[in-house]
Amino acid sequence: MEKIKAIITGATGMVGKSVLLECLDSDKVDKVLIIVRESIGMTHPKLEEVIHKDFFDLTDIIPKLVGYNACYFCLGISSAGVSIKEYTHITYNLTLHFANIILPLNPDISFCYVSGAGTSSKENSATDWANVKGKTENQLMRFPFKSAYMFRPAVIQPEKGVESKVSIYKTIYKILRPVFPILDRLFPKYVTTSSRLGKAMINVVNRGYKTNIIENDDINVLSAV
Repeated sequence: MEKIKAIITGATGMVGKSVLLECLDSDKVDKVLIIVRESIGMTHPKLEEVIHKDFFDLTDIIPKLVGYNACYFCLGISSAGVSIKEYTHITYNLTLHFANIILPLNPDISFCYVSGAGTSSKENSATDWANVKGKTENQLMRFPFKSAYMFRPAVIQPEKGVESKVSIYKTIYKILRPVFPILDRLFPKYVTTSSRLGKAMINVVNRGYKTNIIENDDINVLSAV
């Protein structure tokens, strides 16, 4: 099996950093390019970091985006406290813009998008963010990627020093930390870990999966492959 050469966005966030750490630790991954607005302050033989401020204009870094067979798109914002217009601009417009850029440069690329539990594939939810995520997923699955997988984690237990950048989530994770092992055993459909999420994203590119929509319990299954 060809080793993974991955582009990761959102590596300064909890999910993106988790995926990055698993990629650097995996013998299935040969090379990692992260595109960030500010340095993560990490060095590794596999890792190349590109600092770029405007993700809507990738012109200057296009030569850096060639030669990859996986993209882990972990960039995003919380819907809390932002307008639906702003949330759509980042969640939908930016994601599709990025996909439109990297696909012609890497025709055999697999695209993994971090969505969320509760996303509406039918785009008919009473919750705006669920419809925006669903619309984004649906459009991505129309792209002629080698494969495309939509990851829908629910409750993620942070591991290996990663933490959420969203204050309220950070507080919730601290409160739940003592009971996470119990919740993990009792509710595998709703609870996973940041490490499992990273491993699952590696394994789905490496082996594929039975469905393009990867729910929380699928993440737990894939991480153990």
